[in-house]
Amino acid sequence: MAEWQDPHKLTEGEFLDQVHSFEFWFEAVEGYLHERPFGFDPDTVDEEMDDRRKDGLITTLCNYCIGEVAALEASSGMISFAPDRASQIFLSTQVVDEGRHLEVLLRRLSMLGVKDPEAEMNARANRSLLRFKERLLEFVDSRDWEAAVFAQNVILESMEYTVFRNHAQTGDPITRQILQGIVTDERRHMGFGENDLGRRLKIAPHTHERLDKIKRELDSLVLTTFKQTMGELGIEGPDAPDLASDYLSAVARLGFKS
Repeated sequence: MAEWQDPHKLTEGEFLDQVHSFEFWFEAVEGYLHERPFGFDPDTVDEEMDDRRKDGLITTLCNYCIGEVAALEASSGMISFAPDRASQIFLSTQVVDEGRHLEVLLRRLSMLGVKDPEAEMNARANRSLLRFKERLLEFVDSRDWEAAVFAQNVILESMEYTVFRNHAQTGDPITRQILQGIVTDERRHMGFGENDLGRRLKIAPHTHERLDKIKRELDSLVLTTFKQTMGELGIEGPDAPDLASDYLSAVARLGFKS
């Protein structure tokens, strides 16, 4: 099996040949799925938590589930109006990824004692994240490929990549392993979105202005979500990571400024 490569390090030709394929997907996920049912080594000992920390983690994971539901519904809906077969194939791999992310996060909630995840998600939902999901699905329903790819594979995936990567650095052992696997997928999803829109912006630079308006509309929802997530995890004050800066750096790769 060929060594998996970070999609951001591939040339455009390599990206088009590899990242859209199921073979690349198999190589990407095999390493962290092998012998890791539900996203973590089953021999890992769960960490004891006090009630406050556990409650904050449950709220955070509920909102992670909402983000994954948004990506699952959006990516599956986008297949029907994708511009080419290669994009359809890629999105079919993303649908599987998002479904698996949702499954392992729901399993983690169950391990933490949550009996009815749907009820907890509704009760603990971040309102800014719900509005983001609503807006993303509006782009999908209107079959607006550029807006949907931008909102999902650039903004949402950048947001999740940033939050999950930082959370994995301080999280308990089981949650850490789950998030590290998900982060690897998010990089691939981001690579697809950046490559697709990068090519489109070269051909039709006027598209940049329309997408910039969408970014500015959604930025406040993203940044509010960041702030609330850090509070739920008890990561606040001068030691808190600058998630906003990390997110804005990601979208800046396509020429979008804060």
